Amino acid sequence: MNFLLKAATILDPQSPFHNKTVDILIENGVITNIDTSINTPDHVQEIILDELHVSQGWFDSSVSFGEPGYEERETIANGLEVAAKSGFTSIALQPNTLPITDTNTSIGFLKSKALENAVSLYPIGALTTQSKGEALAELYDMKQAGAIAFGDYKKAIYNPNLLKIALLYTQNFNGLVISFPQENDIAGKGIVNEEEQSTLLGLKGIPALAEELQIVRDLFLLEHTGGSLHIPTISTAKSVDLIRTAKAKGLNISCSTTVHHIAFTDRELETFDTNFKVLPPLRTKEDVTALLKGINDGTIDTITCDHQPMDIELKKVEFDNSAYGTLGLESAFGTLNKILGLERTIAMLTNGKSIFGINNTSIDRGNKANLSLFNPKNETTFTEGHIMSTSKNSAFIGKSIKGHVYGIIANNKIILK
Repeated sequence: MNFLLKAATILDPQSPFHNKTVDILIENGVITNIDTSINTPDHVQEIILDELHVSQGWFDSSVSFGEPGYEERETIANGLEVAAKSGFTSIALQPNTLPITDTNTSIGFLKSKALENAVSLYPIGALTTQSKGEALAELYDMKQAGAIAFGDYKKAIYNPNLLKIALLYTQNFNGLVISFPQENDIAGKGIVNEEEQSTLLGLKGIPALAEELQIVRDLFLLEHTGGSLHIPTISTAKSVDLIRTAKAKGLNISCSTTVHHIAFTDRELETFDTNFKVLPPLRTKEDVTALLKGINDGTIDTITCDHQPMDIELKKVEFDNSAYGTLGLESAFGTLNKILGLERTIAMLTNGKSIFGINNTSIDRGNKANLSLFNPKNETTFTEGHIMSTSKNSAFIGKSIKGHVYGIIANNKIILK
């Protein structure tokens, strides 16, 4: 398909057209011309959008859908459409399906479901068989089938020797190990951040120490073994400091935090809204400040939505009994743009590709078009009407966002809202 984007402002530091407002001609999925003004050829669809800005396609390193096994939460087809209309050209899909994604055939199934889609789906394989933490899964076979990393979603690696073996083994094929940062014995039966707020609300707390102790252990193991380690969704000030120090040592460590962990604190729990029940739990204002500092100084490599659809039966219950998780794709850009500003937002939505071995394609003549399209201006309130996911468990309902997404152009396809 052929498109001409009119008056598009390019935001791409790798492009010679960075910060310039130009016309972009795309033919058969390739950018064939960029110029101040281009006449629209007969065979080309002209696209004119208000305050159109384009960047390299966005990537999210932690997305859950449901299929196979939990299609009532979200199917792959609808989930990929949600991602596209939220501005994401690629996503890493977590293995928390039924059955768990822990074999090369399950990786192949997920890849096949996304064939011919505008959004590229990159599966994360389970690190251990059935994510039980007892024995390593078929890591090499899954890598050959298309898995980009290995981790047990929201499940800590309890056995340090198992993590040691994983870090050693994956070096043979440049594999990336993901280790969820929680020491379960310290976390106990906690469900929110252990602080003043948890005491006031009468809810069992998870101390920051549970996250930090696990990170310390993992970093010691990484220093001993070598290899590549990614720590997802860090949430405390001390976690940022620990990873900052590890990077200064030269360890091959990367990390992410989530949109909701920089947007909210545990004060949101006062209403007992289960959409704010997430793991790791929302932390304090001091933690949020430290996370923002880590984003700005490069300690935190990328920000994820940690998009986790949950049907109403799992959320519309008592806080203690509700499931963890919030939606995040639809609200990601507007929330980050309001908190971080446009330049930093785009950087944090694209930086993660290099960690997971996905190519970043600059916006230039002769390159494939992999673009996110958006308007960065005007503030509005995020409502349930903005949610395109099958599930509706968003912590961002009623919150102010800045800008909106038009869609994407990727894989020789265009998806617009």
